[in-house]
This record gives sequence, C-alpha cells and structure tokens, in this order.
Amino acid sequence: MSRTGSPLHVVACAHGTDDPAGRALIDGLRLDVGAAAAARGLNVLIHEAYVDVQQPALDDVVAGLPPGEPAVVVPLLLSTGFHTRVDIRRAVEARPGTVAAEAIGPDRRLASVLAGRLADAGLGEGDHVVVASAGTRVARGVEEVRQTARWLAEEIGRPVTVGFGAAAQPPVPAAVEAARSLPGCRRVLIASYLLAPGYFHSVLTRAGADAVTAPLLPSPAIAECVTDRLLDATKMT
Repeated sequence: MSRTGSPLHVVACAHGTDDPAGRALIDGLRLDVGAAAAARGLNVLIHEAYVDVQQPALDDVVAGLPPGEPAVVVPLLLSTGFHTRVDIRRAVEARPGTVAAEAIGPDRRLASVLAGRLADAGLGEGDHVVVASAGTRVARGVEEVRQTARWLAEEIGRPVTVGFGAAAQPPVPAAVEAARSLPGCRRVLIASYLLAPGYFHSVLTRAGADAVTAPLLPSPAIAECVTDRLLDATKMT
C-alpha cells in the first residue's frame, strides 16, 4: 500500500516551539524523514502538525486528509507521554485508516548521539553526567528516559543520572546538585535529551550545571529512528 499507488500520508507531529532555531531544525527533520522513507522504497507525503504552540494543529491536519487514504501519525517526540497517549491517540481514533507510530525513543542510537554531544562539550575525567528530559507523568515515558541513560552510561563508561524539566522526579536542578555532591565529582554536565532548542532547553542552562550539551538535532540518526518507527507502523495499516 505504501510502496505503490497512492502515497501514504505521514503526519510528522512535533510539540511546537517559539524558538526560530528549534523550528528550523524540526522542519529539517521532516525533510530528512521524507528522504529516508523514500530511500527505503516508501511512497510518502509528509504533513506538518503540532500538539502545542505552533500551527497547524494535529487534529485539523488529520481531519483534513483525503477520505479513504491511509495515514500514519509519526510523533517527533522522544518519549511516550501525554501527547502520544492523549493528543495523538484522539486524532488517530477520529479518522478511519489512520494509525500512530511509537515515539522516537528509546533507541541506542539516541544514546550514541548524546555521547557525541558530550564529547563536543569537553567531557573529561571526573565529570558527572545528568541526562535531562522534558519530563512526563507517564511511567513508561520515565522508564524510557532511564533506559536511554543506562545505554549512555555504557557508551561513555561512567555512571549517568537523570533529571526532568517537569512532571517527573527528580527535577533537573536537584539532579545536578546531587551529582555535584558525589565523591570525586569535578564538574557536572547536562546531556540535553531534547530534540531542538526551545523553552525546556533554555531552562537547562539555568539548572546549575557547568555545561549543557546541544540538543540532539541535527543528526541523521534521528531521522533514521523516526523512519524505523514509521516502517513499524505501516505494518498495522
């Protein structure tokens, strides 16, 4: 169905941000996902949508798709949370022939990108790493972040802790403070487990760490992860 005939409608749904750099990176990710899907033989038509801050709104985009044509909503979101469980589910259930892909993570490739960002930030001996996520009240989403932190610890060969910008515990500033009190801690580095610059990334810069890594984008690994989720979802259509 998605490899021949009419294109598969792919609604690439992001959170939304007021940050111009963040918007540009998410737009670039959509283009990269379209190219990666085409390279794997999928005939797709990518649609832009958001669950907050920006327009067009997800519900409106899904409702406006041509009737009877298959569609997949692909979250440009790192973890399971309110937006995947409520917003995306509502939009999908309102339109026959539409399914939702899973969130981008957890995925070992994301941990590898984080490791690269830490290297760019000058990770050294005695530095402790706090993986900082936006946060969610959904237990599965919290565990997905913790799994990513465990993979990152394997990548960089040292313990890694986690902190959250909202909803989950511990808050990022508390995680940074706890890390700084560990024996032998020279510096505390925050590994920004966010896709792009925006509100939550700006909060990380005020959390008391010695350095904060750049977000995950741009990185070809992110588009590959999203495309894998898309391919998994097409098996349900």
